[in-house]
Amino acid sequence: MAQTGEMTFWDHLEELRGSLFRMLAVFGIAVVVLFFFKTFLFDNVILAPSKSDFFLYRLLGADFSLTLVNIEVAAQFMIHMKITFICALIVTFPYLIFEIWRFIAPALYKKEKKAVRGAFLFASVLFYAGVAVGYSIVFPLMLNFFSGYQVSPDVPNTFSLTSYISMFTSMVLIFGIVFEFPTVSVVLSSLGIITKETLKTFRRHAICAVLILAAVITPSGDPFSLMIVSVPLYLLYEFSILLCRKGENVENIEE
Repeated sequence: MAQTGEMTFWDHLEELRGSLFRMLAVFGIAVVVLFFFKTFLFDNVILAPSKSDFFLYRLLGADFSLTLVNIEVAAQFMIHMKITFICALIVTFPYLIFEIWRFIAPALYKKEKKAVRGAFLFASVLFYAGVAVGYSIVFPLMLNFFSGYQVSPDVPNTFSLTSYISMFTSMVLIFGIVFEFPTVSVVLSSLGIITKETLKTFRRHAICAVLILAAVITPSGDPFSLMIVSVPLYLLYEFSILLCRKGENVENIEE
């Protein structure tokens, strides 16, 4: 990291405070705006995977729809607030990343800035890709599977809104965050901390880690869910190896 003798500790603290204030302000504005789009947000986005006309079901020719029930007094209001905050985070993610970049950029050398800037720009793309995979593929497939799975015909499935939202937010956010792994790999590779060979060497360990992470993400532990979650995660690891192809030739960074 570059030396930043021009700025004192208090200067950095003031800069951090400014960044946090701007991030909270933008996030707060997004929360307020999205709060008033409840009908559109829930009918066309959040609850869309529970309806038969969802694009993945039409693509697969699956006849699927789900009726949700609410069994808690304040659940619908709390879920409205929860989804509003989560959607605000997703919408403002590029700006939040920009603020983080703007805060750390002055402490980097030119070579570091070039490498890390590209990774930060790529971070938003990967985050939205992860959100899209979680929302449009993983969550609907898991929902379809669990809705039709019964231990006995005498025990019908009735899903609560709370359980639906819990699985929805888990899949969407976790995949959005996990998809940032290539970004981290690119940064570490560009700084000479890891190489392509490093990731290849730990490939078998990565498989075990992916299975463990998939098991954590899907507490049910059924093989179908593990496969649906673990396959994209492992492909992400292989993608990280491709992105780190120049890692072994990284130039030494100035002291």
